[in-house]
Amino acid sequence: MKRPARKGLDLLLLPPRVEASLWRRLRYEQELRCREQIFTRYRDLARTIAARQLRARPRNGVELPDMEQFAYEGLLVAIDRFDPLRGIPFPAFARRRILGSIFDGASRMNEVDAQYSYRRRLEAERGRSLVAAAGQEDDPLHALAALVSGLALGLVLAETHLVESEDGRDHRPGAYETLAWRELQARLAQQISQLPEREAVIIRQHYENGVSFATIAEMLGVSRGRVSQLHAKALATLQKRLGQRR
Repeated sequence: MKRPARKGLDLLLLPPRVEASLWRRLRYEQELRCREQIFTRYRDLARTIAARQLRARPRNGVELPDMEQFAYEGLLVAIDRFDPLRGIPFPAFARRRILGSIFDGASRMNEVDAQYSYRRRLEAERGRSLVAAAGQEDDPLHALAALVSGLALGLVLAETHLVESEDGRDHRPGAYETLAWRELQARLAQQISQLPEREAVIIRQHYENGVSFATIAEMLGVSRGRVSQLHAKALATLQKRLGQRR
């Protein structure tokens, strides 16, 4: 019996067609959102390669999150250099760039960097971002309150979006807190989706995927300082909106 042909939206939902559409829109229409979507689509490939490389080489203080950041940098390079018209599958094209980035990154890490855990560096990035924003306030007390609130919201985002904890354990609430946890996730997701595009990208990639400000800056084509500014602005917006709905 002949299988009926797929039509309409069913065709558009096929992964190869979805990906082809993303590449076309990225290359010819310069849609920022497509770059992030392709990155997210292949993030697990980068993470898998990073994990394998970590197991295959001496640790020397280099942690998995560090390896993942090097892999993400290579993935972004691959996205920018890939030509879908050449007929080479993107995973095969990207793998060499990711491996090269991991090798270069691990080689340039000095002993101090290796001893200073990746999670601490992420927290330091967030802190500097919020301190810079608070420094623009005229009222010192208001500046301090804004800093504390921003740090608190950052902690909530980090825990809510399940970036793996430093000890590798799952610190999500127990069953009795599940409903409140899901409600919090839903509220945050809704508010993040309403942020300006670049701010939403920063919050999603930094807190959900643990991507550093430097890598996000490459993704967005802006400076690291600009990412820091937009991060602080996004947290302030989220804090205000969530506070209004209490």
